[in-house]
This record gives sequence, structure tokens and C-alpha cells, in this order.
Amino acid sequence: MTLKTILAAGLTLASLTAGAAQADQVKIGIAAEPYPPFASLDASGTWVGWEIEVIDAVCAAAELDCVLTPVAWDGIIPSLTGQQIDAIMASMSITEERLKTIDFSDPYYNTPAVIAADKAMDIAPTPEGLAGKIIGIQASTIHQAYAQAYFKDSELRVYQTQDEANQDLFAGRIDATQADSIALADFVGTDAGACCEIKGSVADDPEILGRGAGAGVRKGDDALREAINMGIAKILEDGTHAEITSRYFSASIY
Repeated sequence: MTLKTILAAGLTLASLTAGAAQADQVKIGIAAEPYPPFASLDASGTWVGWEIEVIDAVCAAAELDCVLTPVAWDGIIPSLTGQQIDAIMASMSITEERLKTIDFSDPYYNTPAVIAADKAMDIAPTPEGLAGKIIGIQASTIHQAYAQAYFKDSELRVYQTQDEANQDLFAGRIDATQADSIALADFVGTDAGACCEIKGSVADDPEILGRGAGAGVRKGDDALREAINMGIAKILEDGTHAEITSRYFSASIY
């Protein structure tokens, strides 16, 4: 073989090897928007948070080569079905509506939906208590679906991120917001959220609010779903899930 042929063959082999390695990677879609304490960017531009650590632990336990892939929340399911990512681990609740489009792993956490409002406001987390009030909700979430179903006598203001809703609550442009209890507890614990408090949980509706957060995968991708399930089960059993949780929360969120 000539040197040119040998080099060409080597480049072809290297290309095929790189392609195989890339194919073995599992692209885990996370929301590009910050959602502390689950996921946010630190000062160095690195993703940190409870869910980021859980993703790392699940992938390690399942022996998956995972790479975080931030995607705008309102396009995260289309990115999965369009094969830009392989799984979603972004605090996505397992709901009947979503199960029509994608499959889910077992849940890896489950917390209630709550209402937060200014401390001075006497607001109950009920349709009657919020009648006539302006409620901020994040687009394309279970909270938007719930508010549209239950808070028909309230004005709903939709935001692309929960952080934007929180900012408007602080500024007094909305009266209340609905979101996950942990995310709102994190907000009211900050200087910006010191104005506000959690008024209580909304009435449970499993059909809308789901049965916990799981990893979303494409329909029929049973091998990846089962691998993630194995990873979740392992970190629950060996205490890794509890150890990560203890560094962020005072009680179990599973």
C-alpha cells in the first residue's frame, strides 16, 4: 500500500471510530433556563444543582456516557422526538398527556405544586381564593395546564421561564405564581423573594400534575428507559440519592 492509501485508510477508521463513540453518547436534555435549586449556571458557566448531580449519578450507575444538552423548555419534547436529544431530565412531570407523545422512566422525585404570593396578601391556594387575582405561570408546564383548568376566574399571565414570573411577583406586577414547592421555596428564601411566602399547596389532580418527575425518552426506546430505571433504582438503594438530597433539602423529595 502507498503512504497515501495508508493515511486515507487510517483517517477513515478514525472517522468511523469517532462516529461510533459519538453514537454511544446519551444526550440528556435539560432546560436552558435556570431552575434553582435543580439546575442553574454557576459563575464559571457550569451547570450545577440537585438535578444535575442526580443526572450524573444515574448515568454513572447505569454506565451511560451522558452529555448535558440545554434546550429551550418549550421545544424540549420536539427536540426529543426529533432526535436532537436522547432523553429529558428537566423536572418534567409524568402526565397522561405527555405519555401520548413520549415514554417515561420511573420517577426520581415528587413534590407538590404550590402558590406563592406577597406576605401581606391574604390569599388561599384555591380557585375562590385567587378569583380576580393575576397569576403568573410558566409556559408549557403542568402549572399552566392546571391554572387554565382551575383558575378560570383569575387573570393568567404566561412567562417563558419561572424566573421571569418570580421577578414580576417581586415587582408587584402579578399577585401570585404557581410552581413546584421546592423551586418556590428556593425563591422565597432569597433576598428577592423575601417579600413573599408560600400560601399552600393546590388541590391535587394527578391527571394534570402527574405522578412525579421522570426521564422522558422516545416511544419505543425501551433499552434506554430500562437503563435509566436501573440507574435510578441503584442510587435510591445505595444511598446516593439521599446523600445528594441532604445537601440541598432538609427532607426527602422522593
